Amino acid sequence: MRRDFLVGQIPLITLIVLGVVIAVLTPRFLSPLNLSNVLVQAAVITVIAMGMTFVIIGGGFDLSVGSVVALSGCVCAMVMMEAGIAAGVAAGVAVGALVGLANGLIVTVLKVNPFITTLGTMVLVRGVVFLLTGSQQVPIDQSLPQPFIDFGIERLLGIHYLVWVPVALLFALSWVLARTPYGRSVYATGGNREAAYFSGIRVDRVVASTYVWCGALAGVAGVMLASRLQSGQPTAGEFYELTAIAAVVLGGAALHGGEGKLYKSVIGVFIMVILGNGLNLLNVDSYWQRVAIGAVIILAAAADRLRARRG
Repeated sequence: MRRDFLVGQIPLITLIVLGVVIAVLTPRFLSPLNLSNVLVQAAVITVIAMGMTFVIIGGGFDLSVGSVVALSGCVCAMVMMEAGIAAGVAAGVAVGALVGLANGLIVTVLKVNPFITTLGTMVLVRGVVFLLTGSQQVPIDQSLPQPFIDFGIERLLGIHYLVWVPVALLFALSWVLARTPYGRSVYATGGNREAAYFSGIRVDRVVASTYVWCGALAGVAGVMLASRLQSGQPTAGEFYELTAIAAVVLGGAALHGGEGKLYKSVIGVFIMVILGNGLNLLNVDSYWQRVAIGAVIILAAAADRLRARRG
């Protein structure tokens, strides 16, 4: 029992050790300005990782979230310029949910492999973004509404508004997964789809819904990023899908489904963000940073396979 508890705390222990090592190597890491930057950098990825956690617990996989972030941010900005902030935010989240629904239906109705499905939508959606924007930021020659820009730069209680979004979502979505029949259905479906079906769970509907969650949350992240960048960027979100998947697996979720916790995925996000931040502070070449992050992704996948064998 004690051993299982210690194994479950490995992500947190890893995060603490990583933070201590980087703090020793560069005192700038613990400066208020840098810690604030870390929180803001983590905020967008955390929202994406929460959606990815739903999909992975349900036994799925989604490579399209980075492209959805770009599409949602650009659609949000375009609609906002014509119809106001509320309409823009709603449009950004809605377009993400629609992409997620499309992924879910292709996986459950057409029975296409999730990897192939979301790889295809990743490329397709990115192409749509470039066609929609002409490969230019949105808007080109004017600013987004000031209250929307303020949301990306202002603070509440000394903490950026952007950081409060994943905090609120973490509490709400953790309750959904842990305390509702729907959440239990997601775990059951990912753990054993056949057993879940025979117990009366509408498996395909549950699986499709996890992709909707993932798409909608990627849409939220796209809106947040547009506020932070003060524009919709068609190139935004590149490699976000890999960072989110690695973070979820580092947090202890199983790629075969049925296991995972949102708060542990958040820990995984901070491992990835702090690693990147520390390498920047240490002036490590950007190419070596990619090597390091790629190695972490491989290690996360290897750790998942080891957990699956021991299980």
